[in-house]
Amino acid sequence: MDCVIDLSGCGSIHHLSNGGGKSNRGREQWSVSVHWGIGEQNFKDSEVGLSKGSKGMESGMYVQIGVGLGEGVGSVWAGDNIFGTSSPDAAESMFEAFGPVMESRLPWAAVLGNHDQESTMTRVELMSFISLMDYSVSQTNPLAEETSDPAKESLVRDIDGFGNYNLRVWGASGSHLANHSVLNLYFLDSGDRAIVGGVRTYGWIKESQLRWLHGVSKAFQGQNLDNEQSVDVPSPPGTPPALTFFHIPIPEIHQVKGIVGQYQEYAACSSVNSGVLKTLVSMGDVKAVFTGHDHTNDFCGNLDGIWFCYGGGFGYHGYGRAGWPRRARVILAELGKGEKSWVGVENIKTWKRLDDKKLSKIDEQILWDGHSSR
Repeated sequence: MDCVIDLSGCGSIHHLSNGGGKSNRGREQWSVSVHWGIGEQNFKDSEVGLSKGSKGMESGMYVQIGVGLGEGVGSVWAGDNIFGTSSPDAAESMFEAFGPVMESRLPWAAVLGNHDQESTMTRVELMSFISLMDYSVSQTNPLAEETSDPAKESLVRDIDGFGNYNLRVWGASGSHLANHSVLNLYFLDSGDRAIVGGVRTYGWIKESQLRWLHGVSKAFQGQNLDNEQSVDVPSPPGTPPALTFFHIPIPEIHQVKGIVGQYQEYAACSSVNSGVLKTLVSMGDVKAVFTGHDHTNDFCGNLDGIWFCYGGGFGYHGYGRAGWPRRARVILAELGKGEKSWVGVENIKTWKRLDDKKLSKIDEQILWDGHSSR
């Protein structure tokens, strides 16, 4: 269950192109966590009826359809990518789960959920394996990068978890932003399980991760761009918008406002509030956060000006709800059009695609409008 990301204009995870010079719209990007497993899938709450031993075929078919639907430019898998207890061989299950997106030859990124490590690999082994898979742009450890000189990158080692990293999406090829970030994608490891005060709870994002994240954001807010772009770019120069991805929602998720979508089950989160929301608000660049974990929640809700969105249940090895089709979230970032060339990200939208006969599109909304934020 999880999210899909769509980067407008398309090309690669590194560049937002103008789609051949005719459009600033991206194609749909499918990023999901599917609870992949070997053996009988959980169809008791769905109208699908595949046979036993289908090895997740229905989930795989949905990914293939989703990736091909709009020639997406990348995907994000937001944790619980494999269902540990149903995956006696973690490596085999990951090849099955990520197979359709690798076949698409489009870049993809992943974080871990609370079930991935329940099979035959540890969390560090899982992220290392994922980072080496075909077309994966995932990272095991973040890079301490000198944003003005990528050659000065080095690994950050004093950080909790595995799968904390940043991906820079550059501007359209041929534009003055071609070598500058116009959108940043932040990925965090929200952990799995923990014992707090003798009580079992879910994991949480640690202080070391937030310290790293804040530092990365601060560096991008200070980047210098060409003077000629200042009139054209909808967002302030040097402060590209950012999206954040992790698996387990934060405790404040129960306080969201302006809900778009369905809030059907209690949002399961950690009993520890580590200050994620406070950090994101102080950074100023994060416009939306995307999580997984709770399969039958698919809503977006606002907290202090930041949208927090669920992807919605996706895989057929995890639980769902009868009569409620599996679904994946799409995210679209659109470039603005200046007088001379394509410029920075103009707006960010989202919607969901259902795994029904029509691959229905529902709940479209604007997450961020660069013009109104100026």
